[in-house]
Amino acid sequence: MSYISLMTDFGTRDGNVGVMKGVIWNIAPEAKIADLSHEIDPQHIRQAAFVLGRHAFYFPENTIHVVVVDPGVGTERRPIAAQIGPQRFVGPDNGVCTLMLERAERNYWPVKLVHLNKPEYWLTKVSDIFHGRDIFSPAAAHLAGGASLDDLGVAIDDPVRIPIPQPRRTPQGWLGEVVYIDRFGNIASNIHRDDLAGLGEVTVTLAGITIKGLVRTFGERRPGELIALYSSNDYLIVSVVNGNAAAEIKASVGDAIEVASHS
Repeated sequence: MSYISLMTDFGTRDGNVGVMKGVIWNIAPEAKIADLSHEIDPQHIRQAAFVLGRHAFYFPENTIHVVVVDPGVGTERRPIAAQIGPQRFVGPDNGVCTLMLERAERNYWPVKLVHLNKPEYWLTKVSDIFHGRDIFSPAAAHLAGGASLDDLGVAIDDPVRIPIPQPRRTPQGWLGEVVYIDRFGNIASNIHRDDLAGLGEVTVTLAGITIKGLVRTFGERRPGELIALYSSNDYLIVSVVNGNAAAEIKASVGDAIEVASHS
């Protein structure tokens, strides 16, 4: 059984996601397809990289993650496929798999990448503006059906990577930044639980507002309270209980977030 996940910035109104599934099932009718997200902000490559990097490795081994957040479609940017540790990837070579590659490097996992340059594994007619349907979906389906990466293209070793902001140590604690805001308005940082180990009691400052201490879960505070806690992926987030933190404090991606120890 082969598993394929789809992540796009298409939304679900216009039929683009559905037709990609149709292409896959025509080639690999037994493939099981999961929708990782179709609500990535339009053309937001870094957001796609964060969502993919933080969720892809929860899937079964050798799941094929098809990503179509592709503002460079139809240009010289390469279509690629990859084996990144226990997971596989198909999509544009524009940096969307940066965090997957970084995780593989941290864990010393093998990585193999190919440039998808064999049209016999694409649809017969290829649109200049819909490679998700005409190149990525059929390539993923052929992988699911047993084709190898070498069947689909020529090996490469220079994938595009995007700059990923890293938190930095300060005398008081850590200085990071907002990297993602979800549909609930929860504000996600790039500061990991492991970064804060040993700091004891901390304050979290964002948008000129300081929060004292961390809570374990939303229910520890009353509705409307601003809180700091760890996400399900162990990154520091700022939330409003039963509310929208980003709207309330007017936070944006790229804003500084500071953690200071008071132990």
